[in-house]
Amino acid sequence: MPIYEYKCLKCNHEFEAVQKFSEAPVRQCSVCGGPVKKLISRSSFHLKGSGWYLTDYAKKNTPADSRSSSEPAKASSDSSSSDDD
Repeated sequence: MPIYEYKCLKCNHEFEAVQKFSEAPVRQCSVCGGPVKKLISRSSFHLKGSGWYLTDYAKKNTPADSRSSSEPAKASSDSSSSDDD
């Protein structure tokens, strides 16, 4: 179950609530009974193991890839000028 963070608009008390997705959000502060708002917090979700982009699908730099990306592309006019001679 996800952990939601809330902040009281009256007393500024911050607290967490473990709730199901289907549960209604908390409406009152547990300290003073004032209205609360849901905070946006960082996610600690990490994709681990094989089969994810970072481990299996990310483009790996090979010597051929790094060589072609570091060298500028030759202009098409260079090749056509040699045919004129």
